[in-house]
Amino acid sequence: MTTESLIPYDEIVQEALRAVIGRVLTQVKTEGLLGDHHFYIGYKTKHEGVVMPKWLAAKYPEEITIVIQHRYWDLKVEPLHFEVGLSFNQRSEKLVVPYAAVTSFVDPSVDFALQFQVQNSEQDLEPLESHAEPEQDTPPVEPKEPGANVVSLDRFRKKT
Repeated sequence: MTTESLIPYDEIVQEALRAVIGRVLTQVKTEGLLGDHHFYIGYKTKHEGVVMPKWLAAKYPEEITIVIQHRYWDLKVEPLHFEVGLSFNQRSEKLVVPYAAVTSFVDPSVDFALQFQVQNSEQDLEPLESHAEPEQDTPPVEPKEPGANVVSLDRFRKKT
């Protein structure tokens, strides 16, 4: 007979795995993207603390996946969130993403993937719109291949 745990192990493990994202992004901030590494980061767009333009949140009302690869700037890594500048349809935008909003983190160059359950997502919250233009520490790198910054992660999702 198994006793129900009074220790929230699932939450503790999720929090520890989210710390992996911060550590990886800190290394990228310091050293840049090495080799073929790049990231697909999925997150809940209505989660508390998410900052993104309203037009983008309207297009992706529940969840979005962003790509950190060729064209990104102003990467800032904080204890509870990260910030990054990305281009969407030729528009420069700044995003703020709390780690608690992240649903997936994938580095397809090495077949590494993390899936998360988002707790306490505020479904009735509207994402805050960023009005500030992103400052560019370094100019964005033009993508090698034209395409959108949003991709499908279906091939990385676990089949149940």
